[in-house]
Amino acid sequence: MVFNPSRILAYLLFYCPVAPNDIVQHPRLNVTLIVTSASNDGLGVTMANTTKPLTNTEVKQNKPRKKEYSLADGNGLYLRVKPSGTKLWIFNYLRPFTKKRANLGLGIFPDISLADARVEAQKFKGLLAKEIDPKEYRIEQAWKDEKAHTNTFEHVAEKWLKLKESKVSNSYYKKISSRLELHVFPRIGKLPLHKINAVDTIEALDPLAKQGKLETLDNICGWINEVMVYSVNTGLVHSNPLSNIKKAFNSPKSTPLPALKPDELPELMIALNKASIKLVTRCLLEWQLHTMVRPAEAAGARWEEIDLKNSLWEIPENRMKGGKPHNVPLSPQALSLLDILKPFSRQREFIFPGDRNPRKSANSQTANMALKRMGFQGRQVAHGLRALASTTLNEQGFDKDVVEIALAHVDQNAIRAAYNRAEYLERRRVMMCWWSDHIEQAATGKLSLSSNVAFLNARGR
Repeated sequence: MVFNPSRILAYLLFYCPVAPNDIVQHPRLNVTLIVTSASNDGLGVTMANTTKPLTNTEVKQNKPRKKEYSLADGNGLYLRVKPSGTKLWIFNYLRPFTKKRANLGLGIFPDISLADARVEAQKFKGLLAKEIDPKEYRIEQAWKDEKAHTNTFEHVAEKWLKLKESKVSNSYYKKISSRLELHVFPRIGKLPLHKINAVDTIEALDPLAKQGKLETLDNICGWINEVMVYSVNTGLVHSNPLSNIKKAFNSPKSTPLPALKPDELPELMIALNKASIKLVTRCLLEWQLHTMVRPAEAAGARWEEIDLKNSLWEIPENRMKGGKPHNVPLSPQALSLLDILKPFSRQREFIFPGDRNPRKSANSQTANMALKRMGFQGRQVAHGLRALASTTLNEQGFDKDVVEIALAHVDQNAIRAAYNRAEYLERRRVMMCWWSDHIEQAATGKLSLSSNVAFLNARGR
């Protein structure tokens, strides 16, 4: 069958306007036309035979001409040869909905082989069958890839840390951020989330395991998982591949913090009376002992948190380990400590000002260092003062729930926790007053079982 190029061109241009160098095909006949700015017959059309798939040899051996030209492979795939000698793969297709012709570059030969170009062309043909524009698909995928590579572990962890900061105490937040910066970010921080895997993460954490820092390792594994869960919940990744990385390491052994036995409290108080330490440091130690709070919560106490009218210390949630506000009934002895400190810090923000910078709070390790200088290294740490109080109060028969609330231990039952905090405040006040009297008696050497029982009978429990 013989075709008239002029008639075919008129037919195609009527249904499908084109520009120079575009490739067009007859919608029913297996004929390809390459539109050029000029041609030998003056019609601007190069007539192509029935499409025959290209061979690797043809692709390699086709030489450049004065003007670029295209070779058809079929299924919308063309090899465009430029005068410079560059050979570019083109996918020519009819755009969904608009029905306008479009060219999509697939890459340069030989970087993209004939086989690879055919795979891409076939993929795009599949998209067209679903009414998906290949060009729009590629733009969307490029955006997703860019977003995926932007969302590195460190970048997402920093977002998670901002949320975490409002839920935990300042000291605990600093602990999390510093350990992630030290042990995690240098190794996997720059990896995009979609490339994070258990094998690489375990390898990154293995040095901690070899150093025997199992408690630190256990905490870090937990924080890493929180970051990954945050990533899943915000749609950045579909799943968390690190959920079981803890199982790759030995669990840390639970070792209680050093704490004196209840009958050793007088020894501590006598040593504190004789200690050559600064007044603010001694007050800080006694404050922590009387209030039963954690070292960081005691050191960071602010005057604005004290309700003198109701003899109450209201610690906000952002300073508590559990992320919930905690009220501490203040005994007369605790209030006396505040009176002692007023001349030193009442005009400042913090009750216990720092030694080097009074505008900041005392360091949470100040009490620990004082206990070491007093000769209690290995026997008593600042955090262990809570254990000393808890053991004493439980031995004296105080309600276990009341003791737990005084220690700000989080009740997993939210309703029960809310009820207990409201219901037990006055019972806690009685208990805290007994504890402060007990400390005072230990300091003056007047501890005896009979005096304790008489006191308890007078107060009632």
